[in-house]
Amino acid sequence: MNKTILKMKQKEFIKVDLNNEVHCSNLLKLLNDYMEDDIGTGKPMPKELGPQIIDGLKEHPVYLGFFACVEDEFAALANCNLNFSTWQAKPLINIHDFIVSPDFRKQGVGLFLLKEIERYATQKGYCRINLEVRHDNYNAQNLYLKAGFNECVPRNYFWEKRMLT
Repeated sequence: MNKTILKMKQKEFIKVDLNNEVHCSNLLKLLNDYMEDDIGTGKPMPKELGPQIIDGLKEHPVYLGFFACVEDEFAALANCNLNFSTWQAKPLINIHDFIVSPDFRKQGVGLFLLKEIERYATQKGYCRINLEVRHDNYNAQNLYLKAGFNECVPRNYFWEKRMLT
């Protein structure tokens, strides 16, 4: 898609509604795009995982999700969680997944979605937006820098301990 044509098309910011089947199917489609990507697992989402994701998000009380749509196409997704900064005594948004469909990359859709999330957070009185990014995902890092994100000062590491199931 030509960048000039995209600029003329209407972009829309939509809060994810997990009771809307169209939203759920597009959330899973965009997550699948992310998984199939080189920066993901490189493999399609297992079929049984989709319903588990939707059910899990519905049960997760602090889930917050947003789409960027271009015309009537779901072009990008941010799966977020609400959290609370005890140091600032205010809520914050943590972006856990950030996906731009391969058909819409390098066209300003990701920047649009990040700026709209920022506007939403400001309107709600949130103190910040956190996100995580792989150290080798330079395209995402460049997008986040363009949107005004920076590394934490002092630098933080993202650690995990996986539970055996």
